[in-house]
Amino acid sequence: MALPQLLLIDDDKTRTQQFESILSFLEYQVSSSNSLEYMSLFDNLNDVRAVFIGQGCEKQASLIKAVLEQGFDFPIIFLIDKGGLLQVSSAIQKMVVQCQEWPTQYATFLETLKKLPVPKIPASISRKTASKTDTGLAGNSPGINQVRDLIGQVASSQATVLILGESGTGKEVVAQALHQSSDRKNKPFVPVNCGAIPGELLESELFGHEKGAFTGALTARQGRFEMAEGGTLFLDEIGDMPMPMQVKLLRVLQERTFERVGSNKTIECDVRVIAATHRNLENEMAEKRFREDLFYRLNVFPIELPSLMRRSEDIPLLVHDLVARMKATNRESIQFTTEALGLMMQHPWPGNVRELSNFIERLAITHPNAIIDKADLPEKFQVYEIPSGLVVEVVETDSIDNNEGEIRVSERQVTESKLPSEGMDLKGYLNEMEINLIQQALTESDGVVAHAAKLLNMRRTTLVEKLRKYDLN
Repeated sequence: MALPQLLLIDDDKTRTQQFESILSFLEYQVSSSNSLEYMSLFDNLNDVRAVFIGQGCEKQASLIKAVLEQGFDFPIIFLIDKGGLLQVSSAIQKMVVQCQEWPTQYATFLETLKKLPVPKIPASISRKTASKTDTGLAGNSPGINQVRDLIGQVASSQATVLILGESGTGKEVVAQALHQSSDRKNKPFVPVNCGAIPGELLESELFGHEKGAFTGALTARQGRFEMAEGGTLFLDEIGDMPMPMQVKLLRVLQERTFERVGSNKTIECDVRVIAATHRNLENEMAEKRFREDLFYRLNVFPIELPSLMRRSEDIPLLVHDLVARMKATNRESIQFTTEALGLMMQHPWPGNVRELSNFIERLAITHPNAIIDKADLPEKFQVYEIPSGLVVEVVETDSIDNNEGEIRVSERQVTESKLPSEGMDLKGYLNEMEINLIQQALTESDGVVAHAAKLLNMRRTTLVEKLRKYDLN
């Protein structure tokens, strides 16, 4: 479930940082901008509850009027300095729903947020937003929904994005989605696998070379930065880039200029860089294999992809999506019974979605156009147990990219509880069940309360209260 979103237009950087920190703790998304570039905030809207405008913005009355003219039903709240209400003109007070002093008391601000309505977005804007956040990522788990939300937040900006995740989780799919959702979608998307190119050739690959620059350079050649001009350059496996190349890449990211190998002519570039790696770059920095300054330059907006093991509820939907793609290319197709899918959901899939895709393709070759039951799966799957009462529901659509209609997958455990003849302590029983589920969520989330709260579909603050109630660490 996407978190509610607030928009902030403010030229006061300190107030912006405070606002973002507090709202992040309260589990709101905040998209912020200054008064000169605020229009970009309206390119990607997702459950927006209000627009906050800071006192001190240039031409603040005209700014508020311009926001109102966008045609949204978002309430506007004016952030004013402590004791500054008398400085606010009557014209501004009529245009906004509230003037909120800042800094403010926690309880007062929380009450303001609780009163915010859920506004309607004009249909034309809804369609525009829906197309921008259409990622092609299959799945409905909290982890993959969070990735979609992050793509929607950053796609329209020019920020450098760092995609993190194990091999096979679909990092290039996310990079493609970012490109297709951005203003650069009609320009080139150029991928480079930094780990597949020898270090001595990587500079020429990225920046190009002039004729005679080195042995074998028989002609001049464009590099990937030039090929991606106006578009997106995807640097996959950036963690495998040699240190000397990291220095040169850092300079390009800072100055937006480079030279071909064998040339002293400076070339300016307009390229958005998206990087990805399966490595832990903080560990790489500690081992002196990755530059700290380059990490902070790349890590402007990180997106972490969950492993398939952490989103096993998405497996039926992923299988459906992969089989549909096979059908679309006229390859052999297969179907899976609920029991077979149940066993597949128990498997850890160390190779993630890539391993799952190869597995399905292999089954399609060995069992063409067959219905795969649990007995047809390899021996390693037979050690798993199918959860009692597992139900898998797939709603078909006409589009394998999920652009039309909707695919829904749900699994639910159906158990029949019988009341003991001697009766029972229902409250105690429910408390024990709640404690058990909370402990499972915390274990699944490595003790991160915010992640556990998402698994339990509750607010972080609610989970914190329950941890105190049950004295759980």
